[in-house]
Amino acid sequence: MEILDLLLNVAFSLLLVHVILSWLINFQVLNLGQPVVHQLWTGLNKLFEPVFQPIRRILPDTHPLDLAPLVVFIIIIILRDLI
Repeated sequence: MEILDLLLNVAFSLLLVHVILSWLINFQVLNLGQPVVHQLWTGLNKLFEPVFQPIRRILPDTHPLDLAPLVVFIIIIILRDLI
């Protein structure tokens, strides 16, 4: 159980970094032309896009607001409470 809790905490933290990074990129605080920002953004997208895509197919289009990360946050919180 401790390993699962650790994995959920890591996923929650990485998802939080992904959300904050997306805000900073969209508000042009950070630039994808910066190598570190680009590598971090690409890595996090490769990690989370397979999770987001099925959720985005179910949710209505709320462009430009992406609700998929919020749904994943809720799922992680529920799973953490269950264990």
